[in-house]
Amino acid sequence: MKCIIRLIVTFVLVFSWIPRAFAWRAVSESVPPPPQEFRAAWVASVFNLDWPKRAGESAGAQKAELIDILNKAARLKLNAVILQIRPNGDALYRSPYEPWSQWLSGAGVNPGYDPLAFAVSEAHRRGIELHAWFNPFRAKANSSPVGRGHVSLRYPELMKKAGGTLVLNPSHPAAQEHVLKVIMDVVKRYDIDGVHLDDYFYPYPPHHNIRDGKTPAQRRAAIDAFVSRLYSSVKGAKPWVRVGISPFGIWQPGFPAGIEAGVNAYEHLACDARKWLSKGWVDYLAPQLYWSCSPARQSFPALMKWWSDVNPSRPVWPGISTARIQSREDPSRTAAEISRQIGYSRSLARSSSGQLFWSWTSLGGNRGGVQGELARCYSSAAVPPAMPWCGRGAPGAPALQAAETSRGVYFKWTPADRTARKWVVQARTHGRWTALCILPGAQTSVTLPRGFLGAADRVAVRGVSACGNPGGAAAVAR
Repeated sequence: MKCIIRLIVTFVLVFSWIPRAFAWRAVSESVPPPPQEFRAAWVASVFNLDWPKRAGESAGAQKAELIDILNKAARLKLNAVILQIRPNGDALYRSPYEPWSQWLSGAGVNPGYDPLAFAVSEAHRRGIELHAWFNPFRAKANSSPVGRGHVSLRYPELMKKAGGTLVLNPSHPAAQEHVLKVIMDVVKRYDIDGVHLDDYFYPYPPHHNIRDGKTPAQRRAAIDAFVSRLYSSVKGAKPWVRVGISPFGIWQPGFPAGIEAGVNAYEHLACDARKWLSKGWVDYLAPQLYWSCSPARQSFPALMKWWSDVNPSRPVWPGISTARIQSREDPSRTAAEISRQIGYSRSLARSSSGQLFWSWTSLGGNRGGVQGELARCYSSAAVPPAMPWCGRGAPGAPALQAAETSRGVYFKWTPADRTARKWVVQARTHGRWTALCILPGAQTSVTLPRGFLGAADRVAVRGVSACGNPGGAAAVAR
């Protein structure tokens, strides 16, 4: 009798599964490419601005904070995080050349784990790119002690004083060699998606005239050579790693006409970002356009248009300041300003659109309700735009299967090749395709809750190459 009961139970289970398993069927479907837009937030470690919130926290507490940042970034439909891993001649990773950062557990103190390796792994698990942010020439930002082997101790002859800050002499060949060695070590050893430099080349006024014996033109030539060499070095090692620079948002006062500024990046900082963009020495430029749409003297639209006209073949993705919402410097700014700036940057995009937000604390903390504005602007997921100048190959269409389960709908796919760095899941609802989520290239299955799918009648999966090229899609229907 027990055997008969077991057979009946098995029969019921098997045949109750069959109609569910065949509720989804493979179809030949023309699936549009997924939306492509760079959506990133800067996460600053210097002075514990964004992460970790306090130096000396346990490894577990630091990891939990970072996971919370990445989870919120995924919910906001961001697809990249710009993590500061070298604030001032130090390292938030295991470096053979520089000491552990004071912003982790104190100067030179091992935090008990590798923060960069952890960040890369956890970001990729959520379909988020991890871009490693370096301050190239700032060596010491305050009077705090530094770790053993710090550049200020190893190379005192390369140090220049700029107010309360020490900088590596930016135009000195030995200083440039050290910085390139540090960056390329990270590129080669870690699975990062991008190398990101900010605006710290020569110091800002009034301390820009460090005693290096160089004219402004000679300084620019030296920094030009550094940027060019950095780009070719990264591309020679890993062509798919994006190289981005975030300069001061005004190249020179008067460009475009009517623009005013107390800082001349071209003269003071030796930062000829217009040249770097026009020469193709960056994969993207992210000028810090932290001003409002008005008044005219630092107009976001005027500056955005000027930058976007410099080189139509390489993208300009503006740095947008969520930190200035209801701030002391701009108390009347509302979160609606962010939506306007996103919209304007999209209207000017030629090769691709994108935005970077300064910084995580204001964005993750929902200052002024900014997360609601982002929800309206980012209604579906998007993949970072392709870089066809770095490679044009694309993954083949996978073989896709789907079945209903008690937890939702289970999708499984077999890759056509090994070239997918990430996967995009798309869905069609009432005739309109949207991107639901981005998954890491090593993942080949996912269970999506029915509520997440809603009324979708088609689901597709496609691979995206390391250079961002979307491949062929496989679709199923119910």
